[in-house]
Amino acid sequence: MSASIHAASADAGFVELISRTAVLRERNIDTDQIIPARFLTTTERKGLGRFAFNDWRYLADGSPNPEFELNKPHNAGAAILVAGRNFGCGSSREHAPWALTDLGLRAVISSEIADIFRSNALKNGLLPIVVAQDLLDELLDQPGIELRIDVRTRSLHLPDGRAVEFPLDAFAQTCLIEGVDQLGYLLRQIDAIHHFEQRRDAARNNSQEQTHAR
Repeated sequence: MSASIHAASADAGFVELISRTAVLRERNIDTDQIIPARFLTTTERKGLGRFAFNDWRYLADGSPNPEFELNKPHNAGAAILVAGRNFGCGSSREHAPWALTDLGLRAVISSEIADIFRSNALKNGLLPIVVAQDLLDELLDQPGIELRIDVRTRSLHLPDGRAVEFPLDAFAQTCLIEGVDQLGYLLRQIDAIHHFEQRRDAARNNSQEQTHAR
């Protein structure tokens, strides 16, 4: 089954994601393992997915590594990655979430996600979900299960009916649903900002005129 993504509108991010999980049990997966530094010369996001986990996905001759979990047929189309503790540690690079989203991932679940990676992920439409270690262990032991993520309620829904809330601040939630980063959100508010400034300036001018008239 491929992932099902429900968006608020045709050009938006997503409000709900239903997908099987792909699992990487390794702890401390850093940004250089997500995308090696030698692939950071481009500023183009499209196509970076082919470099995601490059040194694990490919053998020395360039052929796919059949032992790497994400290369296995049963993980094709999975949009949720469950990873070991301390995912995304290491240096800050937006190329890491770029590569993961271009690979088809929309969410990463772990018991600990590096703050810098988390920030970069949210700016680029990748939802980082932090869960308790016991729940992570459970998910790591059940690769391929279907999960439902509801962004509006900030909840992760498991096959047995449990719903687990995850932290997500309101602004990041709005940007994720609308499919924009912080700058994109502000640009969408430009008309409202201009109207506010006009009203403010008009009120200020009226106040000054009344003061001079006294």
